[in-house]
Amino acid sequence: MSEDSTARLKEEAMKQLAAQRDAHTKKEGLSRGRRGLVIVNTGDGKGKTTAALGLMLRAHGRGLRPGLFQFIKHENAKFGEHRALEALGVPFAGLGDGFTWRSKDLESSAAMAAAGWEVARAAILGGEYDLVVLDEFTYALKYGWVGWPEVQATLDARDPGLHVVITGRGALPELTEYADTVTEMVMVKHAYTAGIGAQAGIEH
Repeated sequence: MSEDSTARLKEEAMKQLAAQRDAHTKKEGLSRGRRGLVIVNTGDGKGKTTAALGLMLRAHGRGLRPGLFQFIKHENAKFGEHRALEALGVPFAGLGDGFTWRSKDLESSAAMAAAGWEVARAAILGGEYDLVVLDEFTYALKYGWVGWPEVQATLDARDPGLHVVITGRGALPELTEYADTVTEMVMVKHAYTAGIGAQAGIEH
């Protein structure tokens, strides 16, 4: 790239950045309330749970009370996030029996998801947390193991300041419509397709 091309690219970029800055400044001048958000991380790409854990770390650093409820992973395996949260004193619960596509008893998996939802529901309504993460919960909704109307009613009834994060592939349209923030992780490339298995500290 020539020096002239670089200069033109910089000039155009500076104009765009200035316009974005001015637009953001105008928005900041508006009166905007603060309230608890429903955040959904979905899509086929890697990073849904990782992003939710990042939010938990940020919340903990700000003195908020986060809690993690996982609908596929179980506690006994001591995944990397469990070890870290334990060290930080952040509550977590592994409510699942492993990956659903490996389950030898789907009826048992469904029952565990329903029981796990009762635990998570009590946490959402109990007032102990400022941020609740329902990890891989989209599967329980997608498979009909937990009904969306009941989940929506629980979210409606929660404390106005409570943030709820839901992760997993295939989020229901009703959930994405209801949520305040929805991020779809797109898989461009994944090591698994090259035959590289899940690694400690990266996937678990």
